Amino acid sequence: MSDGVHTQPDLADGTPYKLTVVCAGDGAAEIAFTPHDAGSTKSVPCDGSVTFERLTGKSSVRLDVQGKPSATGMIVWRINKV
Repeated sequence: MSDGVHTQPDLADGTPYKLTVVCAGDGAAEIAFTPHDAGSTKSVPCDGSVTFERLTGKSSVRLDVQGKPSATGMIVWRINKV
């Protein structure tokens, strides 16, 4: 989990999207967007539950999902146009 998810997806400006994240293991991870107005920072429990977050497409949006200290496990994610 130390690698996390770091991506700059090719999203259409102004288009709504839904981010789906699942973390399986122990501890928690955190979703963060740059710029911050693209989406909210959100905690993701690593208990296998599905977490959703809406975001607005921007050509320069960056998505980071990082495990919190002492978190172990795997993170999977998907972005769908709404």
